[in-house]
Amino acid sequence: MTALYRKYRPQDFTQVVGQEAVVRTLTNAINSGQVRQAYLFAGPRGTGKTSLARILAKALNCAHGPTPTPDGTCNSCRTIATGTSLDVVEMDAASQRGIDDIREIRERAVLQPVEGRHKVYILDEAHQLTDAAWNALLKLIEEPPPHLVFIFCTTEASKVIATVRSRCQVFAFQRPRHQELVQLLRRVCDGEEIAALDSALALIARSARGSFRDAVSTLDQLSSATGGDITVPAVLQLLGSVEEEALFRLIDLVIDRDTAGALTFIEELSDQGQDLGRLTLDLLEHLRHLLLVQHMGSIPDSLPLTDETRERLRSQANQVGEATVLRLCELLVGAVESGRQGGDPRLPLELSLVKVTRPQADLSRESIAFRIEQLEQRPHGGGGGLHAVPAAAPPTLAPAPPVPTPAPPVLSVVVPVVAAPAAPAAPAPAAPTPPPSEAALAPAEAPPAAPAPAPAAAAPTPAPPAPAAASPAPAPAATPPPPAQAPAPTAGANLPPLGIDQLRDAWERSILPAISDRSIPLASILREARPAKLEGSDLTLEFAPAASFHRQLASDEKNMAIMREVLREVTGRSLAVAVVVGAAPAEAADGEAGFHPGEPSELTEDDIISMIKDTLDAREVEDPQ
Repeated sequence: MTALYRKYRPQDFTQVVGQEAVVRTLTNAINSGQVRQAYLFAGPRGTGKTSLARILAKALNCAHGPTPTPDGTCNSCRTIATGTSLDVVEMDAASQRGIDDIREIRERAVLQPVEGRHKVYILDEAHQLTDAAWNALLKLIEEPPPHLVFIFCTTEASKVIATVRSRCQVFAFQRPRHQELVQLLRRVCDGEEIAALDSALALIARSARGSFRDAVSTLDQLSSATGGDITVPAVLQLLGSVEEEALFRLIDLVIDRDTAGALTFIEELSDQGQDLGRLTLDLLEHLRHLLLVQHMGSIPDSLPLTDETRERLRSQANQVGEATVLRLCELLVGAVESGRQGGDPRLPLELSLVKVTRPQADLSRESIAFRIEQLEQRPHGGGGGLHAVPAAAPPTLAPAPPVPTPAPPVLSVVVPVVAAPAAPAAPAPAAPTPPPSEAALAPAEAPPAAPAPAPAAAAPTPAPPAPAAASPAPAPAATPPPPAQAPAPTAGANLPPLGIDQLRDAWERSILPAISDRSIPLASILREARPAKLEGSDLTLEFAPAASFHRQLASDEKNMAIMREVLREVTGRSLAVAVVVGAAPAEAADGEAGFHPGEPSELTEDDIISMIKDTLDAREVEDPQ
């Protein structure tokens, strides 16, 4: 019994699907008598290269030709269709690739055709010919006899040597569109009396990934397996594909941040025998479709989707955030790579879903950037702000031990405080760190806290900073607070208290790498320091006694600005930074190894020069004078 892909192979130019430009060029060349003597058909597998080469041979040797409409009934057309023509020679260059095979072609090519007008050589997989074979064939391609026509078919045109490509007319075959594949499958089903729904044919076309031969071969296999009644479950079971409904449902769970629901759904699919590696690939393709819709504003016609699926895709693209799509794509690419290395595909897939639905559980720098991007996309207003944290999401850092209830209002009032008064080494330029609007807006936060009696009773605790915030208070009373400034203090007020232990944990893991992205020298300098004290919004960094010069470099206003900016991004708070030199270990009062505040140690000129060389990778040069 003949395979369906051979039975329904196109027999003339009118039956060729998806290669309109190639067909138009060849028919015009035949009509005008300008047929070239060497053609190179290049394109993906299963797109009709060999079939079109046979049709061209028929058009040249038909009894009524040369004609773009061969009758298909003459002896020449029938023998070409069955592969028994003496004038049309098909060779597989994968097995006949040596110079001896090419010499045989050269000896026979000069002979006149037996029946037709042209002797046609069709070399399939031509890119596998050796360079020696190509060079032996080159002279014949360049100066062939009038009756000789070469047609080279290849999936990798770049591997054909340039001297041969320049002597051929090159045609680039395109992958067919999804709808064209469905139409072809429907034609085969009608011809073979196979019952199949359009949704089932759409799944088969999607699995073929642009190959006519693969699509028809899959249909042939399904027809045998189902007795001619093809259903969607049968297609999914045979191909291991994931139904579109499952992909949409999984993304809906991601939109809802339903981690438990997503993991439970993965468990259900696994129990049903679903290949989770294939699920990862199909989900990645679905995310690509969402990405294209979000950034192009419309659904490209090239996507293999039905009309109903297109509407659902457009709706879901409006619900899921762009940052979520990008983050999940990156995670799934890593999951696919892990599967290719032989790992279990289930765990990487589940980790990807957990990281994107609960980003606060992921402490990597990529996750922090993802969370910041999500907050930036959130609409401003209503006390939201850039650093506003949703009620259900934990903060960036681990929560500190319980503190009194009025702590958030205290933090919003203390934000304008600039430097630690007890640290004489603190740089004066640190004063402009908090924007004046925060101090002006601090009293505006008081009315919501006033009705609660407990915070009012605890008000004496923040008494020292109150005068600093009281003087600007009349200003906001006289002028209504602008909406653009409202989010700044609210973000700080909504965050839980920050402890020094939490800041030390984040110092090496998140803060220093973020500083390194902005200034590698500053990151190298700050590796000699550690967070020593955090009082309200005042942070003290201590350097070792031998790192006095590092402290002086860190005190530069440009470096201080970078530190404050990174601390705001990582912690969500405006922190004033003071840098000091710690005491020698022998002076430690509590026996703790490390640094303690103290006076900067005196260094000689040679010590300073040595530290400059080590820190900045500098060298001494002679004075030209």
